[in-house]
Amino acid sequence: MTFNLINKLGNWNPQLFRELKGRLKVVNILIALAISLLTQLGVYIYQFSGFPTKTYPMSGIYCNLSKGYQAKLNLLYKTSEETYQKLSLFSGKQNYNLEKIQEYKAQIASLKIEQSQLDKLLYQSYCPPDQVNMALWWEDHWRYIFMTLSVMFVFTLLVAGTYLLINNLAQEERRGTLNFLRLSPQSEKSILMGKLLGVPAVIYLIVLVALPLNLWAGISANLSIVSILSFYVVLLASCIFFYSNALLLGLTSRWFSGFQPWLGSGLVLLFLMISIQNLTYSGDFHNTATWLRLLSPLEIMGYILPLSRNNQSSLQELQFFYIPVGKSAFGMVGIYLLNYGVGIYWAWQAMKRRFRNPDGAILNKVQTYLLVASYQVVFWGFTLQYYKNYCPDPRNNVCYYDVNYQIGPNLFLIAFFNIVLLFGLLVIISPHRQTIQNWARYRHQKFATFQDIRSEFWLKDWIVDEKSPSLLAMLINLAIATTPVVIWIVLAPILNTHHNNAIDWVNDMGRLKAILGVVLCISLMMIYTTLAQLLLLMKTPRRALWAAVAVGAAVIIPPLFLGISGITPTNNPEAWLFFTFPWPALEKTATIAIFTALIAEISVIILLNIQLTKQVKLAGESATKALLAGRK
Repeated sequence: MTFNLINKLGNWNPQLFRELKGRLKVVNILIALAISLLTQLGVYIYQFSGFPTKTYPMSGIYCNLSKGYQAKLNLLYKTSEETYQKLSLFSGKQNYNLEKIQEYKAQIASLKIEQSQLDKLLYQSYCPPDQVNMALWWEDHWRYIFMTLSVMFVFTLLVAGTYLLINNLAQEERRGTLNFLRLSPQSEKSILMGKLLGVPAVIYLIVLVALPLNLWAGISANLSIVSILSFYVVLLASCIFFYSNALLLGLTSRWFSGFQPWLGSGLVLLFLMISIQNLTYSGDFHNTATWLRLLSPLEIMGYILPLSRNNQSSLQELQFFYIPVGKSAFGMVGIYLLNYGVGIYWAWQAMKRRFRNPDGAILNKVQTYLLVASYQVVFWGFTLQYYKNYCPDPRNNVCYYDVNYQIGPNLFLIAFFNIVLLFGLLVIISPHRQTIQNWARYRHQKFATFQDIRSEFWLKDWIVDEKSPSLLAMLINLAIATTPVVIWIVLAPILNTHHNNAIDWVNDMGRLKAILGVVLCISLMMIYTTLAQLLLLMKTPRRALWAAVAVGAAVIIPPLFLGISGITPTNNPEAWLFFTFPWPALEKTATIAIFTALIAEISVIILLNIQLTKQVKLAGESATKALLAGRK
């Protein structure tokens, strides 16, 4: 039976069979079992160390008498404070009553004696064994075990698994066996899936052995089966997400020379360390950055298992396009799966392309359009949430939800995430010299006559062909990313039904200026794109480095120089119109000055594109023509 099972596994996925055969050896299995069992025993013993005994203090949270004595003590403190105030009031009078003062002093002395007795009873005596709430202690005991093991699962699976996957690809690359896999008849999906399931096999074994105790602890802590399964589903989805991106990093980072496993796992560890800090406070999930926070499976632990029984997680108020997904566990799991699913899908699209062609672009131009559109859905989904912002009578808690309030404060986050995304796509879709040279030299061969060229849609090559320059593709991506912002700017005053100050900046500068600010951002991004494409046409082998340094300097140096020089958007707003985020300067800038800056940027784009056209034309010349013209 075992032999047949192994044969079936080998037939289904040979790569998975290869990975499991190399890792699931007797020694590795025994070590994994020992680590898992000893960890479970250590967690149980550590949590059991606080078991209430005969010496359990009266002030302990599990002593039934603690709350009563504490309430009496608080009442004595309050009475003592009131008596002190009365004594001070009588002592300050000219004709004070000496007998009354002596009476108050006697009361204070009596209260101090009672306080001392209660303090001694509460903090220096032991709780009677029959007054210890053992049911609550056991519930909290299993609660802590479930939480501890769950956090260990997250860190072990994501950090260790990410390291193993990236390191495995790096080793395959150094040994040269990765090229053999590329030439094998297996599909890239089968090979990569085999690695995803097989490389962290020992890690899976460690977690699976500890899973029964974790499940039992959750049930004993009175958690519902739905809540526990929700965590497991989210943890599984997070593993697929991080492992897929780990494989992508391993396929695209050959130039790290063996450092990429530490880089990938280190980034995951840093992200999880930041996420675990959020468990101590709920935070606000009514913002665009929620999509980033929900990439951590630790966030759902605060949802199903709040640190305090009296508090609820802020995730219960989470909405997506105004849909209250946080009201139920099914809604939360659904939004997690959607958030992970977008990243997983594009990671696999990139991996399949990169696996077969290590030197090619990880996404083609059409895929980048869909990627930008899909992430606009994610960004705006978490932005469009009802929020209590308009309170005409806050004393009576009379508040209204405004659909417009959350957009204005989140536009900076939307712009920031989109700019990071677009700069990443600029690196992906900008072809290098040899690719553009081949495109410029041989594209006419696809048509029999010049008339065939004119009959074709002449922009098709620029929009679809991944070997063509990236200018038009980047412009389309910019249009996709900024269209929702422009629509909101136009509709913002109409949506402002309660006339709150959420969109004062739009009202103050005017919708025309706000739209011109978006156009300024687009023009600046097109300048960076053209500059990068020009530098990638250089003959130097380090043209990618030159392009990255030049674009980075164009983005960072101008605002840095303005800040050092003391030129602010208030005293000299015109200078800040040439910065990637020009909105702070728009309010105090005349419309004619904005148009002037826009004309100047468009002029720069035209000049750069004229130079780019010449460079592409020269690159597309045949070797014979270049030699006759005296060019090498």
